[in-house]
Amino acid sequence: KHTGGSLVDVPSGIAGVRELSVAMNAIIEEALWAYGYVALWVSLSAGVIMYNKYVLAFFGFPFPVALTMIHMAFCSAAAFLLVRVFKVVKGVPNMTRDMYMSRIVPIAALFALTLWFSNTAYLYLSVAFIQMVKALMPGVVYVVACVMKVESFSRRTMLNMIMITVGVCIASYGELNFNWTGMSLLLASIVCEAVRVVSIQILLTSADIKLNSVTTLYYVSPACFVFLCAPFIVIELPKMMALEESMDLNPAVLLSNAVCAFGLNMSVYLLIGKTSALTMNVAGVIKDWILIYISSLLFDAPISNTQLGGYMLAFLAVCYYNYVKLKEREVATKPVNPKVDVASNPATTKVVE
Repeated sequence: KHTGGSLVDVPSGIAGVRELSVAMNAIIEEALWAYGYVALWVSLSAGVIMYNKYVLAFFGFPFPVALTMIHMAFCSAAAFLLVRVFKVVKGVPNMTRDMYMSRIVPIAALFALTLWFSNTAYLYLSVAFIQMVKALMPGVVYVVACVMKVESFSRRTMLNMIMITVGVCIASYGELNFNWTGMSLLLASIVCEAVRVVSIQILLTSADIKLNSVTTLYYVSPACFVFLCAPFIVIELPKMMALEESMDLNPAVLLSNAVCAFGLNMSVYLLIGKTSALTMNVAGVIKDWILIYISSLLFDAPISNTQLGGYMLAFLAVCYYNYVKLKEREVATKPVNPKVDVASNPATTKVVE
């Protein structure tokens, strides 16, 4: 068609609109799936924590080690089916017995201690307060990494960690139902988790062993189950035998709790696989606030203004730390432009090394 001295290809214009529409629909669909994975992980993560609190403190099963062992047994069996039977997820091809004993077993031992201490803390502390104290994690990981020569010391970063600690201390001071036993267990779990995180970098990353949430269950959960047998036999089994006649438990509750725990790990696998670890970190910030609010209502655990003020300080310090680490990662991964030959390109006015 001739219009005003120019040719307009009407069919090609329509095709372009259609292509743009298809591209926009694909982007919207991808975004909806990403939001769905985030919502799934946030729901399961918060749900599992509150479900564990219910089982341990209200259901009548105050045995955190036994509960953790049920989780590990179920997750081990489910991961075995996914990796070895249905082959939905690939295992580590170069995993040898010596490698497993020297690199996986130490991490499993630390994981067992982390779960043991953290789940026991739910018997003494509120879910909301535990989430607030867990804001210490970046600081403890940083200190452990510096001690183990994985991270270089920085005064600015240490000042940031001090701000996080001050915020958590204020939140602890404002806790209405503070308990030293629960606090000690919680801090021990945070230290064990920090050592585990740094050990993963030393033992696995250095050996180019990459584990996702499913293969982690496959390799770590069985060893974790074995390590938990010792505290179970010594501490909890005698108590369970003494209370055997008075315990009236519904196995469906314990099984559903284990299913939720495995579902949480699967949601981590989907979230990181379909989005990124950064998305999970950002979603984790939202999850913490949701969990603090909902758990305080469900379990009738009041939160003081002092507590909220302290956690807000720690929260802002953690957000700043994550922002700085993100910028450092962007600089580290940014490609370096080669030197430009100005003589052969007179239009170039700046040389980037």
